[in-house]
Amino acid sequence: MKKFLSILLMAFAIQGINAALPSAQLKTLDGKVVDTAKIDNDGNPYVVSFFATWCKPCLRELKAINEVYADWQDETGMKLIAVSIDEAQNVNRVKPLVDAEGFEYEVLLDTNGELQRALGIQMVPFIMIVDGDGNIVETRNGYTEGSESHIIEKIRELKNK
Repeated sequence: MKKFLSILLMAFAIQGINAALPSAQLKTLDGKVVDTAKIDNDGNPYVVSFFATWCKPCLRELKAINEVYADWQDETGMKLIAVSIDEAQNVNRVKPLVDAEGFEYEVLLDTNGELQRALGIQMVPFIMIVDGDGNIVETRNGYTEGSESHIIEKIRELKNK
């Protein structure tokens, strides 16, 4: 039943039907537990980006967003939450990477793949755009250079609704 609900949630998200993030217990880089169902951005849209330290397209996307992130935040109030899917034995690579790149994102660790499984995510990078009410309104797999511009376009559209 749980697997069916996960598949159904993913189908809704892909179709743009409003569905909320499922509850999963992830950790921050400093070890605090975060329930993903309780993530919000004070009524502003936000982006959840699933990545791995070994995923070159993931890192290119996060770096590209990082270059414009402050401007995006100033303009729209959006935020990005980066979720590492690195397994427990590799999780010690995440914080040094985040620090070295100067990422200002909130970073969560999905070391056992709980959220990844709940959403049916098969590959990274994987982006979810969440509206100010906490509904997943768009998802996408993969990264091509320049595709990050679609993220801010969607965020602007959500802010103007």
